[in-house]
Amino acid sequence: MFIELEPIFNNIGEKLDFDFDLDLSDVDISACYPFAQPVNVKGRVFNKAGVVQLLADATFTYSAPCDRCAQPTQKDLSIPVDHVLVTSLNDEENDELILVESLRFNLGELITEDILLGLPTRHLCKEDCKGVCQYCGKNLNQDSCNCSAPLDPRLAALQQLLDNNDE
Repeated sequence: MFIELEPIFNNIGEKLDFDFDLDLSDVDISACYPFAQPVNVKGRVFNKAGVVQLLADATFTYSAPCDRCAQPTQKDLSIPVDHVLVTSLNDEENDELILVESLRFNLGELITEDILLGLPTRHLCKEDCKGVCQYCGKNLNQDSCNCSAPLDPRLAALQQLLDNNDE
């Protein structure tokens, strides 16, 4: 979504509200973690005392397998978006300001970047997920297993000595 920022930059006190749906089905990461629906973005761009600020919330539902037990999960998230927009930069290394060279700005690209950076790095079906047994693969959230750690073959001779001492 493109927005015209010329009236915002040229008029102190000017504001522009927006509310749109952003389709992320073509984003590369969506193949691994598909978004269940379009992202709803609500926010405002405003000029306060000559400083143009963008404030928004991106609300969406996404699906991902649990990192411990691989069960499918679906989560609702809201990612806050807060940026200061400028038409020129004195310091090219400044990452806190967003440079708007033309006064027509692609809001969708910036929101998409913020969403991808705001996604959790760990996806759990529940906070106390027990995962799966590393030996038999049973989901430990559903049932326990009686697996024991296999004996390291390099220590088999020592285990035989211990077993002989017990007899």
